[in-house]
Amino acid sequence: MAAEDDKREAIVRSAFGLLMRDGPAALTFERLGAEAGMSRQLVRYYFQDLESLLIALCDHLAGLYRSQLVSGAAEAGIGERLDFFLDFYFGLRDDRPKPKDDQAYDALFAYAAGHKPVRERLASQYGLLGQVVSHEIQVSFPEIPDRDAQELSYLFVCLMYGHWKMVASLGHAEEHGALAREAMIRLIESYRAAASERTSDPLPWAR
Repeated sequence: MAAEDDKREAIVRSAFGLLMRDGPAALTFERLGAEAGMSRQLVRYYFQDLESLLIALCDHLAGLYRSQLVSGAAEAGIGERLDFFLDFYFGLRDDRPKPKDDQAYDALFAYAAGHKPVRERLASQYGLLGQVVSHEIQVSFPEIPDRDAQELSYLFVCLMYGHWKMVASLGHAEEHGALAREAMIRLIESYRAAASERTSDPLPWAR
């Protein structure tokens, strides 16, 4: 079983490498086999279709973040975790750098347009991030109502994702992360200044 898990992991890592280097069009079973040093048939034994491989890749990438976030949040302590999350996701932590994975996520979003299971897995993972950030916003700023915290978490994910698309896909300087982080702080402060329980649509994170 361990050997099979190792082979599956090697295939997933190879898929990640192909997507990072050559984009979505490169991800064929033939090229994946060559990248992983396996036959096409062996790759298909572990992943019968592209969809199952893409979902495994989603989980692999989420795991890279999870390990960094769990240990970093534990070190930061209550009340400081929000600052850690903002620094981490905008690439401002030299001791805990954000994974270099943006071209792979670009590809996964492209595949999500035609593969519902991939779309649902990505939506679930980003939604979980939103729940965590919403909670930490309220821990740091208890005066911010739940609905406002959810809105802010949605805006954070949009801002963070958009920032890295500009950097990874279009070549803008990573230093824009400091600008994006400051913009997020200003958003939070604006919500603190006008906190209110709003119930109008759309609900944050509605699908």
